[in-house]
Amino acid sequence: MARQGDTVRKPPGQKGRRSVWWWMHHWLGLKLAIFMTFVVATGTLATLANEIDWLVDPAQRVMPRDGPTASWGEWAAAVKAAEPDATIQFMSAPIDPWFAARAVIERPDGGLRIVYVHPWTAEVQGVHGWFNVHRFLRNTHRHLMMPIDVGVPIVCSMALVLLISMITGLVTYKKFWRGFTRVPQWRAGRTGEGRRYTGDLHRFAGLWSIWFLVLIIVTSLWYVVEVFGGQAPPGPRPEVVTGAAQPIGPALDLLIARAQTADPQLRIDNVNFPGDEGRGVVIAGQAEAILVRERTNAVWIDPRDGTVMLAARGEDLNLHQRISEAADPLHFGTFGGIVTKLVWFVFGILMTGLSVTGVMIYSLRMSRAQDETRPRHGLVRLWTSFGPAAYPALGLILISLALTPGAVVAAAGG
Repeated sequence: MARQGDTVRKPPGQKGRRSVWWWMHHWLGLKLAIFMTFVVATGTLATLANEIDWLVDPAQRVMPRDGPTASWGEWAAAVKAAEPDATIQFMSAPIDPWFAARAVIERPDGGLRIVYVHPWTAEVQGVHGWFNVHRFLRNTHRHLMMPIDVGVPIVCSMALVLLISMITGLVTYKKFWRGFTRVPQWRAGRTGEGRRYTGDLHRFAGLWSIWFLVLIIVTSLWYVVEVFGGQAPPGPRPEVVTGAAQPIGPALDLLIARAQTADPQLRIDNVNFPGDEGRGVVIAGQAEAILVRERTNAVWIDPRDGTVMLAARGEDLNLHQRISEAADPLHFGTFGGIVTKLVWFVFGILMTGLSVTGVMIYSLRMSRAQDETRPRHGLVRLWTSFGPAAYPALGLILISLALTPGAVVAAAGG
């Protein structure tokens, strides 16, 4: 028993174990900060990629009106009139009432274009390249413009970094549950206030982002599982239809009506047209199943005679397929429309901020350290602190950007 006045020592090894946890958190957060920030920032922007395209491209913007919109057949007829030599691959309804309907077309030279159609007047508002802001952010964030089986594992390896950082951060934060109510406050005039405030902000944002971090970690690891052969088996498919012309105008509207009769609960979001591989018309959307992509609720129709070949529902999928379908809606927050996408965007900013504030904490700590061996200039000192890991991180980012022009040319049919 310790006597009064004695120093109470920690059990042997306890301090060392805490130091190991802190060192892991610090090392991962600092050495991988450049690439982590790039991955998280592009993913954050990707949640609102369509909305960013809407802001920069006037052809996508419409003023919502009262009354019914034009029909799918009228949209398709407008696209065909504007691009008579092109083949319509895919059409989608407006994402929100202020968006135009869109059609992906393939020109005779193999180039892909997107045609934007006013939902109410069925007038073509613009024909633009297939490679837009949305495609750039999604492809950069998902696989760095590299082949999918190479890029996806590289990007998703950051999920393991996030997992380790989250665990080590919680271990080193004593009684972390109390931190949920500790709102960071700036107290001017105190020595070292910048470092203290940045640290408080880092811990506060990290705690409130735990649910989001877990979600991103789980879905990212699932993407790796899919790349290495763990993807769910496809749902049922009907027999191949050959020799079918593309239905335009009233012919398409008739098929839409057949689909609605086959599945009255189907809220149609997109239409896939017959292609060279001989598929029928696939009319897809959302129904009762939650957290599934539109393709799971679909009606396949033979465009030659309007026969319904298959009506598939999301609730008929097995567990493996439901997990696969839920990954994208959960990862990007698309399942609840603009509301959930904004929530995902805000927490994505917090995730990005965790990387940035972690580096700031280190930089502020080093600025107070008296070490003549370190460069005096802050940016130089910070760069040297990243160590050798900075070079492959910058290399991957530059490779992704360098591959972008090639992706643009390929989409344009060059």
